[in-house]
Amino acid sequence: MKRKWLSAMGLLIIGVFLATSLIGCGGPKEPDIKIGGKNFSEQFIMAEMFRILIEENTDLTTSVKTNLAATVIFDAIKSGDIDLYLEYTGTALTNLGIDPISDPDEVYRIVKEEFDKQFNIKWMKPYGFNNTYAMVVTKETAEKYNLKTISDLAKVADKLTLGCTYVFTERDDGYPGLSKHYGFKFGDVRGMDPSLMYQALVQGSVDVISGFATDGRIAAFGLVTLEDDKKFFPPYDATAIVRGEVLEKHPELEDLLNKLAGRIDDKKMAELNAAVDLDKQEPADVARKFLEEEGLIGKK
Repeated sequence: MKRKWLSAMGLLIIGVFLATSLIGCGGPKEPDIKIGGKNFSEQFIMAEMFRILIEENTDLTTSVKTNLAATVIFDAIKSGDIDLYLEYTGTALTNLGIDPISDPDEVYRIVKEEFDKQFNIKWMKPYGFNNTYAMVVTKETAEKYNLKTISDLAKVADKLTLGCTYVFTERDDGYPGLSKHYGFKFGDVRGMDPSLMYQALVQGSVDVISGFATDGRIAAFGLVTLEDDKKFFPPYDATAIVRGEVLEKHPELEDLLNKLAGRIDDKKMAELNAAVDLDKQEPADVARKFLEEEGLIGKK
């Protein structure tokens, strides 16, 4: 009888232990705010800036997922897989299927209204930098072909190889639209990761790249940006976009993210990018230093 009682007690203890263990194995709690980022340094820096700004000023938990392609990240915020990320007005205009517009204020007004209406996605105030596309060549290539504008480039493009991101080869505000607008085609087009483009240009693997205006490597490598003399590329003013449901639940985020408005011009963003791309600093360290210098978080 005693042995049966001990066996029953043993089973009861095991049952309680298993139940407790299962409760503890329910998986990690989903973060309050899921931050996304595209696949280049500027996006890594800004995603970390959002994370630090939120974590240092609220009790909200966050996660960061970067290296997402432009089409993937847009689908992700619409589906709720992420809650916010840094977007550019020119990219948003293309996502809406609207032809390029040169007036920055008009572009911002349109994308802000349409994203709210169509997707319940809210645009924060512009942060101050315009990361537009830039056709970039080495100083030697510019001198050899007397290149100052994209119209100059059009005259010799069939002799040259373009290196660009894969998405640039397909987008209406990329190579297809540029080629049609200026009336030229390159002799060859090579899609590649954005982190490889500048090295490919400097090493001579390609003759021209579709760079980014705020990339610190343009100045560091002594490269030449060709003037968009026929005004093809729209403005790409940058700021955070956030799901409307998230702002309803956490309204404090809007004022917090808007604290960055007007604080980062093209030169400053190029410096931050260079710190990561050239000095090999961690994006989180670069982001934290900037926020501390701006007085948006306390110094550690």
